[in-house]
Amino acid sequence: MTPGYDLIVIGAGMAGVTAANKCAAAGWRVAIVDALPYGGTCALRGCDPKKILRRGAEIIDSARLMRGKGIDAAGLSINWADLIQHKHGFTDPVPRRMEDGLSGNGVDTLHGQARFTGPNTMAIEGISYRAAHFLIAAGARPRPLEFHGHEHLVDSTDFMELPELPRRILFVGGGFISFEFAHIAARAGSTPVILDRGPRPLKAFDPDLVELLVSRGGEVGIELWRSTTITAIEKSRRGFQVSVERSGQSETVGFDLVVHGAGRVPELAGLNLDAAAVEWDERGVRVSPHLQSTSNAAVYAAGDAANTPGMPLTPVAVFEGKVAASNMLKASTTVPDYSGVPTAVFTIPEVARVGMLEQEARDQGIDIDVRYRDTSGWYSNYRIGETTAATKILVDRSSDRIVGAHLLGPEYGEVVNLIALAMKLNLTTSQLKSMTAAYPTVGSDLSSIL
Repeated sequence: MTPGYDLIVIGAGMAGVTAANKCAAAGWRVAIVDALPYGGTCALRGCDPKKILRRGAEIIDSARLMRGKGIDAAGLSINWADLIQHKHGFTDPVPRRMEDGLSGNGVDTLHGQARFTGPNTMAIEGISYRAAHFLIAAGARPRPLEFHGHEHLVDSTDFMELPELPRRILFVGGGFISFEFAHIAARAGSTPVILDRGPRPLKAFDPDLVELLVSRGGEVGIELWRSTTITAIEKSRRGFQVSVERSGQSETVGFDLVVHGAGRVPELAGLNLDAAAVEWDERGVRVSPHLQSTSNAAVYAAGDAANTPGMPLTPVAVFEGKVAASNMLKASTTVPDYSGVPTAVFTIPEVARVGMLEQEARDQGIDIDVRYRDTSGWYSNYRIGETTAATKILVDRSSDRIVGAHLLGPEYGEVVNLIALAMKLNLTTSQLKSMTAAYPTVGSDLSSIL
């Protein structure tokens, strides 16, 4: 067995890297391990490369919106292979840069599948290691699907490596992945279909704004099949034959590609957690509010691997990694603050949220003032030709403070950050409206939105 570590981190994504660097800076002997290239989902297979691909779709959409307004979009198209290569220009250097940064901070960087062999021991590629503390930050993987032919689906990682984009694409699931990639694919010349087993897609977002987004997607050729389930997929000479149940009727439809967008689950099955007496379920490692395992005091968890109230977002993983590291270093019980965390679906245009949904606020008995604005005709959207945009701000009448904000429109992913900061600092809408913004900017619309 190798000499003991103060901390071994499982997972070299943002949560794990943040914690490893923090503990190493405090003088601990730290190791980090991953079976995949260092960098994690966000930098290599998720948020960052996805938004690089979205940039190509934005250019196409922006030009089309300005058709007849001074821009001739004829002949403008996405060269998918070149766009994928542009993405690789960002992602390819990440693992080496990440690993070099960790090594430079005194962290031992290990590679391979980690498996616990006891409460304080684990094996990595046949070598045994011991540590006083472990942080599980192993991320997530696509949720297993059980219908016949599920093995024919590709996941989001595969989608972002396609050398060319097929014409007919089915996205399974009505969440982030399906909507974002469908909006990219539609502008790249494909005909996307989103299949959702429920009646309401993007359930974490305001339903009124989601319906506007669905209509906007329909204008560019994105079809949504609601309340639909897949019963089987068969590979055919020309692609895939997908059998579905829609409105009580069975039908079979042909597609060139079927993409898994039906949610993700923590990547824990291969860690042999039972050997370390670490309790877990499909939502992640069971932890106390301060991120320590409820069944093994040596183990902490953060990010997608932890069963916490936090949303599955990179910024949440980062601050959970920081809090877990601090609690281990100081033997303290600080609880992460999940208030005022915004999130966005980067469709075109994007839909963003911070705080409660309207129904959640009403369920809590809050007397809310619902401030809905159709902003499609406002200057900031007229200028670029966008015809679909709206906001809904939920204000507690008793305190004049925002309890929820929901926005659909170009650049509203930046506007939601201003509102999130106001919520974090407990500002009233009167205080927020007192800000003098640079004009004309999308941010300068905030006062009118409120």
